[in-house]
Amino acid sequence: MGNKIMDPIVGKLMGLRYKSHPWHGVDIGNEAPELLISYIEMVPTDTVKYEVDKVSGYLRLDRPQKYSNVVPALYGFIPQTLSGARVGKYCEEKTGRNGIKGDNDPIDICILTEKEITHGDILVRSRPIGGFRMIDGNESDDKIIAVLNNDAVYGTYKDITDCPNLILDRLKHYFLTYKDLPGNKANTEITHTFGIDEAHEIIKRAMEDYNERFNNLENMLSI
Repeated sequence: MGNKIMDPIVGKLMGLRYKSHPWHGVDIGNEAPELLISYIEMVPTDTVKYEVDKVSGYLRLDRPQKYSNVVPALYGFIPQTLSGARVGKYCEEKTGRNGIKGDNDPIDICILTEKEITHGDILVRSRPIGGFRMIDGNESDDKIIAVLNNDAVYGTYKDITDCPNLILDRLKHYFLTYKDLPGNKANTEITHTFGIDEAHEIIKRAMEDYNERFNNLENMLSI
């Protein structure tokens, strides 16, 4: 199943006049899920939380961080993916729980790099190596862990098992606490740490969920 939503030439011409929507207008790449284009919303130096406005596609200020924890790597999402029915079903299969559904957002991705990248709202090429199976309430909220393609330090990592435990612990701590508010702890948990094969399967299912949900997007845009 293809993942392009418009003719490439038309897309390039529109890009000269309009800013492409980072969720819908950016091509994930022909080598996905092994190598893909990711959109970065936040970097480790950010002291507030940024998030793409899903209607306009612009990066907006979501909220100041209530505590001192900051994202320990590049953080964003995978364009043209959706945590929908297939992703939710996969989470049910892996956890043995019923009633899990996708959160209807693009799949989140955290990218390791030794480079100091000082701002978000950028596209990078990344290679998934694994991730965390995270559940928020009754919704699947998987966090894919990837490395920046050809990174001098992390570029040799092939699977999540290559990643030092200290890095994984920092990532887990961030994801389990960044939604906390004073006096109100978020209802989130990480049930598993998974490797590259499951990361690829989640991305493929999310691409299928996206194509099913937005398969007529090109027609809607042409009205």
